[in-house]
Amino acid sequence: MRPSETEEVATAGVSHDAGDEGYSKSLKPRHISMMAIGGAIGTGLFLGAGGRLNSAGPALAIVYAVCGVFAFFVVRALGELVLHRPSSGAFVSYAREFLGEKGAFVAGWMYFLNWATTGIADITAIAIYAHYWAMFSSIPQWILALIMLAVVLALNLVSVKIFGEMEFWFAIIKVGAVVLFMAIAIFLLVTGTPVDGHTPGPQLIADGGGIMPHGLLPLVLVVQGVVFAYAAVELVGVTAGETAEPAKVMPKAINSIMWRIGVFYVGSVVLLSMLLPSDEYRAGESPFVTVLSSIGVPAAGDVMNLVVLTAALSSLNSGLYATGRILRSMAKTGSAPGFTGVMNKSQVPYGGILLTGGVCVLGVGLNYLVPASAFEIILNFSAVAIVATWSLIIICHLVFVKRSKAGLLKRPGYRLPWTPVTQYVTLAFLASVLVLMWFDEGAGRVTLLCLPLIAAALIVGWFTSRRKRHELAGVHDDAE
Repeated sequence: MRPSETEEVATAGVSHDAGDEGYSKSLKPRHISMMAIGGAIGTGLFLGAGGRLNSAGPALAIVYAVCGVFAFFVVRALGELVLHRPSSGAFVSYAREFLGEKGAFVAGWMYFLNWATTGIADITAIAIYAHYWAMFSSIPQWILALIMLAVVLALNLVSVKIFGEMEFWFAIIKVGAVVLFMAIAIFLLVTGTPVDGHTPGPQLIADGGGIMPHGLLPLVLVVQGVVFAYAAVELVGVTAGETAEPAKVMPKAINSIMWRIGVFYVGSVVLLSMLLPSDEYRAGESPFVTVLSSIGVPAAGDVMNLVVLTAALSSLNSGLYATGRILRSMAKTGSAPGFTGVMNKSQVPYGGILLTGGVCVLGVGLNYLVPASAFEIILNFSAVAIVATWSLIIICHLVFVKRSKAGLLKRPGYRLPWTPVTQYVTLAFLASVLVLMWFDEGAGRVTLLCLPLIAAALIVGWFTSRRKRHELAGVHDDAE
């Protein structure tokens, strides 16, 4: 038998991930619960909703709802796999079990690509947001970016408990900001207080051309942006290996994602649409700031800038955490460099975290070395990577259900409903997102044209790491 075949057979029925050994169980239910919220709330709401409201109109709320349903299907499928076998390697570990080592290799490196490029965007955004305040305006952007990266990196390396506490408070700030805004918005609606000369109410939607003032096409084109606003909801699955009671904690955390998306995203967009005409919102400015500034709320810009800065810090923090665990799972089978599998005394896989941090440092230089369009293309790789990650989660779940029907495995009571319809519909939806990227004649199309380069890099990486995988699997090259 050829080594590649041996390797696939050896991993096809794996029920244990060596990368799960050595972790502490320091994440508490409140950490997991707030991370489930935090993963679904970020700059896509605080900053991106303004430009999308302008282009798509009030029907943006429908897009948020539809995309939220598919995001929930993905994380619910992952949740069922987690209850089958909790693992810090998460979907990489499940890809290894159900798709073989090649599937795990693709899943892991695509997820690394997602967070590495997102990290580049995060530290850039953090520096830009910090420059909003005069006290930081004299400090060069690259210095601010490095300082904040160093702080988050250092805290991430201390212990998983520190990571959990950071994410808990980041989520508290984000949720608090949305809840406060929604309370103010409801007050303005109930009292009829004018907002920038407009009387709040449903009539603003009708007077502004209805829910789709610019037609269907702009609404369809914002779908890809909304999907990427939900990226990170799958992070809750990565935390399963570091909580003491995953079977008890995970279902509650995952189930809460759906209604929180409904309240925070859909609810916020509906309220925003009834406070001002959609064409008064604009890209580059938080729609919350647009409303609050219009009614004369002091320091509205400062407060929201702090919230958006928090969202970027939370994303950077999550990316370092997730890639550290994913790369360690891969390192144990030889699909990632050996140093990424090393833990420190605090049971933190610092090798993978430092690798991601190193890529983020390179991203600081990219801001100055490449044109803005090229930088945007690089960041669009994260979009392709998250679609790949979500697709692989669903495919793993398909195989899992198939094996359970064959009597090889037992499905937990907590399940993705309406299988296999939900799985196939979700895969079709994710494929449509890539199609929509093609119609973005700028960075989206160029990014898709770069897919052969990504595929080539994966193939080269696979064969380069072949000897190490064989050594760890106990397979010798002369067995060919």
